[in-house]
Amino acid sequence: MASAPIVVHPPLGTGGRRVTARGEILGLAHSDHDVVEFLRRAGLEDAERLLDDPSWVKWRGGRAHHYEAA
Repeated sequence: MASAPIVVHPPLGTGGRRVTARGEILGLAHSDHDVVEFLRRAGLEDAERLLDDPSWVKWRGGRAHHYEAA
C-alpha cells in the first residue's frame, strides 16, 4: 500500500478533525469513537485496531487521538 487510505486531518479551530478515506469525507470526529464509527459505516468492522496502524491511518497535524483545537 503506497499510502494510508484513511486520513485524520489536523484539528479545526473549533475542535474536531475531518476524517477521509481515499479522499472521500467520512465526517468530523471529536473522539476515537467517532472515527471508529465512520470506519465501521465504511465497511471496516474491526476499525478500532486500525487507528494505530500507519499502513491504514495517517494522523496529520497534531497528535494522534487528540481532537481539541490547537
